[in-house]
Amino acid sequence: MISFRDVTKIYYLNERESMPIPALQDINLQIDKKEFVSIVGKSGSGKTTLLRLLLGEEKPTRGEVLFEDKNIHKLKSSELPSLRRKIGVVFQDYKLISSKTTYENIAYAMEVIGASDEAIQRDVSEILGIVGLANRANHFPDELSGGEKQRMSIARALIHRPEVILADEPTGNLDPYHTKDIINLLLKIYDLGTTIVIASHNKEIVNSLKKRVVTLENGKIIRDEKKGRFVF
Repeated sequence: MISFRDVTKIYYLNERESMPIPALQDINLQIDKKEFVSIVGKSGSGKTTLLRLLLGEEKPTRGEVLFEDKNIHKLKSSELPSLRRKIGVVFQDYKLISSKTTYENIAYAMEVIGASDEAIQRDVSEILGIVGLANRANHFPDELSGGEKQRMSIARALIHRPEVILADEPTGNLDPYHTKDIINLLLKIYDLGTTIVIASHNKEIVNSLKKRVVTLENGKIIRDEKKGRFVF
């Protein structure tokens, strides 16, 4: 499903392209359908850059990133929205619209692609049930706990029924109780057949999953284990 082939990403400190800073170096990685993969590493190891490349938000300096055998960075700009509907994204800082209710935040993701009112009502109600927010549909973000906000973020990522969910430090702002709640929700979504890729530095959570762990250090993959652990 997802393939990184000899991918290197270099940033530069100035426009003259001097003082290069390698964010990723010679990354070769394949993720199959219905896998649950944790991308781990210390801050600055390249986790977020890897996810941004997969979303088409960054271009590799060298190499190629494929999704379903298509080179993401050779897609036309008109083709990117279709790609991104197949990839749901969950952010650490939620990125919710404060002036909209839970229902409206999720519905908005369907409105922008021209979905009918009937489809919006049907799908949003279903997703709210899946993430356990049916009784919070009319609450605004500032009326919700951190865990509820993250569940709303996950609901929004799910609304297009994506094939993959990317979660960038999804529990970074949460206490242990809500952290466990969010991980259990991601496992539930995984059990429904969705591929899950999370970037995390939460050692306890990653080790409890007992699933594939890809470890980055200084932009390189140093470990890739099917039932791995966060080891540093």
